[in-house]
Amino acid sequence: MSTASVPSPRAGVRTRRFRRLARTGFAVNGLIHLLIGGLALRVAVSDETSREADASGAIGRMADSPVGLVVVWAALVGLVALGLWQLSLGGRSSAPGLLARLGRRIVESGKGFASLTLAGTTLVFALGGSTSSSATIRRINTELLTSTVGVVILVIVGGIVLGSGIGFVAIGIRRGFRKLVRIPEGPTGTAVLILGATGYITKGLALGLAGGIFVVAALTGDARQATGLDGAVRFLDVPPYGTIALTLVSAGLVMYGLFLVARAKLAKL
Repeated sequence: MSTASVPSPRAGVRTRRFRRLARTGFAVNGLIHLLIGGLALRVAVSDETSREADASGAIGRMADSPVGLVVVWAALVGLVALGLWQLSLGGRSSAPGLLARLGRRIVESGKGFASLTLAGTTLVFALGGSTSSSATIRRINTELLTSTVGVVILVIVGGIVLGSGIGFVAIGIRRGFRKLVRIPEGPTGTAVLILGATGYITKGLALGLAGGIFVVAALTGDARQATGLDGAVRFLDVPPYGTIALTLVSAGLVMYGLFLVARAKLAKL
């Protein structure tokens, strides 16, 4: 009798360890969103911040802590593991129907590349360097706007980001995140549902705004505000209601971060 399809105990141990590292990646992503929410709130209340309200600003804040180097290297390991795990899910989707499988593979692979991109930013800080996501995005956008093809690419990118935002909002409204985590009983489960719904909707609105700004930048030829999440945050910070709107978005990003921290324990892997 063939035993080729039976995993060895050692392989099972490696898989469990890899899953634990992937869970760490969720916790790291949650911490990053908590910091982004804090940075956005600082923009709302003081109209300035020394860090961008995006992933690079959050990771820079982590690196500035007393144990920053240790934290950043641990974050790097977790994000790489999470990215590889998400890519593996993209390669073995079992959704019914060809289009459903293809869609699931694209979504999971996109998540994996996003996590690995975040890991790349983390690596820069881990090696003692620094980077600015908004400055990089602005520089790329400025180059793209010099040609018709570049404008088309920028519109497509903006459309993808906008579509991702709509997807996040839909997940939050429908509570589609419930299939990603084990919802506990009682008040804890209620808290997870509230954090997930509010967090997904807020993250979706922020992404949608960022994507819309990309499209507007492409159509108007002005790349100054098309800087990703940080650009969306600063776009909201306008009178008379900017402080209120940005405070609500900040709170929502914090709630999304808390949901991701909870997902580190509750995720169905």
